[in-house]
Amino acid sequence: MVKHCTIQLNLTMTGINQEIRNRIRLSVAAYAYEMEDNPIMGDYEFDELSKTINPAEKTGNRKMDNFFKKHFNPDTGMWIRFHPERQKIKWIYDTYYKNKCK
Repeated sequence: MVKHCTIQLNLTMTGINQEIRNRIRLSVAAYAYEMEDNPIMGDYEFDELSKTINPAEKTGNRKMDNFFKKHFNPDTGMWIRFHPERQKIKWIYDTYYKNKCK
């Protein structure tokens, strides 16, 4: 059984559409699992969130929209290795999860 850590972030993301929020949450979870070997979300929650991602939805960020359209796979988190903004995802992980979930 994989131990994971769930931290509820009390962040208000007013004005950010749900697709963007879900992509960010899923990207941070994939990064934590694949790059840091530190799951922050259970498998079931990851799978359910993955099902909500719509790679065809345009969010106004062409680079990210193209990435999700071409590389996102709801069955794995390996796509995080090719994420064009992986350093930003790492910053979120480091700021909110690193050393809090081991």
